Amino acid sequence: MVKIKLVRHGAKRAPFYKVVATDSRNAGDGKALQRLGFYNPMARGQEVKLNLDVEGIEAWVAKGAQVSDRLNTLMKQQAQQSA
Repeated sequence: MVKIKLVRHGAKRAPFYKVVATDSRNAGDGKALQRLGFYNPMARGQEVKLNLDVEGIEAWVAKGAQVSDRLNTLMKQQAQQSA
């Protein structure tokens, strides 16, 4: 089963998350099938906080992938900011 989830990168106390589509049987930070964006909760000033490839995510969901709860919340947040 394919899951779309956040994978943590970055240093201690400076998290940075990549949004990836990955096989659920892989390790948490295992090989990703496709990178679909990023989330930077520590963004300041003009830095981009959230960047998602919504079309790519929708394509994976159409193939049967499951989106994590936190990523689902972030997608709704991005949709509100775009509108």
